[in-house]
Parts: sequence; structure tokens; C-alpha cells
Amino acid sequence: MSAEPSLHHTDVASDAPAASDGGKPVTGGGTDQPTRNRRNRRGRRRRGRRSGRPADTAKPDSAAATPTATGPSTPKPSDLANRNRRNDSGNGKGGDTGKNNNGGGKGNKPSSPTPNGARRGGGRSPADADSAPKLRTVRETSAGGLVLSDIDAPFDDQRAALIGRVDRRGRTMWSLPKGHIETGETAEQTAMREVAEETGIEGTIVAPLGKIDYWFVSDGRRIHKTVHHYLLRFTGGELSDEDYEVSEVAWVPLTELPRRLTYSDERRLARMAESVIADLRSDPSRLAQSEASCIRTEPNDYEKAAAARNQRRNEPPPPVRSRRRRRRPRRPATGDS
Repeated sequence: MSAEPSLHHTDVASDAPAASDGGKPVTGGGTDQPTRNRRNRRGRRRRGRRSGRPADTAKPDSAAATPTATGPSTPKPSDLANRNRRNDSGNGKGGDTGKNNNGGGKGNKPSSPTPNGARRGGGRSPADADSAPKLRTVRETSAGGLVLSDIDAPFDDQRAALIGRVDRRGRTMWSLPKGHIETGETAEQTAMREVAEETGIEGTIVAPLGKIDYWFVSDGRRIHKTVHHYLLRFTGGELSDEDYEVSEVAWVPLTELPRRLTYSDERRLARMAESVIADLRSDPSRLAQSEASCIRTEPNDYEKAAAARNQRRNEPPPPVRSRRRRRRPRRPATGDS
């Protein structure tokens, strides 16, 4: 008969029967055997709950007896957890038991770290953003014009001179002739000079059309360009594409300019030119006054500054000075003299 575990209950006098009664239970101070068995099972359930073992896995009385020194001991829950963790790590799983290493569980870290320079979402890391070269910003100012074949002719018979340039994809980009303001030039003089260089024809300024500005990147520089456009009257010459920057030159009907011009800002100027021409033709004195006011030979401060910026546009950028942190003079201690 296996030995009963020693349970210290206050209401049970003795778990073993008295020797003088020949193995019979004591009737005076103890309880019957089924009552003691139920109490023993309750005690084992309580101990199982405190140790983390489910209460319904309690073993019968014979199996729950205290093992001998030579028998196998019941593993602790912590030992089982360590054993499962070692098995999972051997199978290629990391972190807690039952969770993979894809970041699904809380507190889990991915076993394979992301490579250097890569971030979630495909963006660049802050280190790459700092190491990337910053583009130098350059301001440029140009002037150009819309040359009309005959401003006094009917509107449907008027034509304008356009230039065509071939881009990297082999497409012809139609635009108005224009170029940079040089030193000592006014914007009107620049417009007439550029028209003559890029188209081969000559013209005089009739009225300003307006200015446009845009941004683009070229040769590792971020360029902010402002272009002043003027309305010109054709005075002589023949169309020529001898300029190395121009691949084609053509007279285009004024009504087809919004469809032929490549850039939206210049298409807007072409529509504006229709109203300007109508206003000037309605009042001949106003047309003569506008032409006289556009004849300038001395540049203003804005044009001088623009010419200076254009002249420095091809100069190499100044060397970047390292910013050294100034060290503040050490303050003497309070007790120093």
C-alpha cells in the first residue's frame, strides 16, 4: 500500500488508522475514508492551481503520491517553456513559443534585420538623405518675343515665328525665341537680339506681353528662370535655323499657336496676344505710343542685377565652408581669483 501524502489539515486528527483497532478507522475523533479522500483531492487541486497546472489534470491518489528518490520528477512549467523555446529555435523560429519571427507577436524582433540604407515603404534612410548631394539653386533671367508677320493685316492672315528644338526623346518642342539678358542690355534689346539670332529675322518692340517663370534641373543645378516676353513687329530678314540651339524655324498662323506651342505658359501668352493686338489696332495713337515707350537704351537696376546673375551662372560654386562650433571661454570657478 502506497504511503498517503502528509496533509496538514486542522480538522483531521490522523490520516493513518490506529494500531490497536486492527486497521479499522477511529470512530471517536476522525472522519470516514470517503470524506478524507474528497478533502485530499481538493487540496491537490488547490496546489495544482497555485503551481500553474490545470485543476482537471489532477492524478488519482496513487499517482499523486510523493515520488521516491529514484523515480522521475514532474517537470516544472518553466522547464517546459525553456524546452519548447529551444526546440523552436532549432526549427528556425525565434521569439516566443507559437509565434514566428515576422513581427506578428508583441515584443518580437525580425530575425533578419533590414539591409543598410533600406527602410520600410521604399524610402531612403536619414543617413542616405544627408549623404545625397544637394542641388545648387541658380536664378536666370531671359527675354524673348512673339514676332508677327504683319500687325496691320487681318487677324486670320497674321503669322508668328516659332523655333523648334529636339529633346532627348527625339520630339520637336515648339516655343518662342528667347535668351539671357547680357550686361548693358535692356530686356527689350535682349528680346530683339535673341529673335535675330535664333530665327534670322528682325523686329521692333510693339508692347509687352508679360512674364513667366518656371523651375527645372540641368547640369546638377536647380534653376529658377524668369522670361519677359514682348510683342514684335516684323521689319526684315529671312527665316534661318543656323543657330546651333535651333533645329527648325517656321511661320505659324496666329490662330494655330495654342495648338502648336509645347509649353502651357507660352500658349497662355499666345491667347493674350490676340486681345493685345485687338486693343492696339483699335486705337492707332495708342499703338504708336506703345512702340515709343518700348525704346530704351539704358538698363534699370533689375536688368543690371539680372545680367550679373546670368554672368555668374556658369561659374563654379564657391567652396563650402565647414561650420565649426565655437567654444565658449571657460568660466572661472567661484573660488578662483
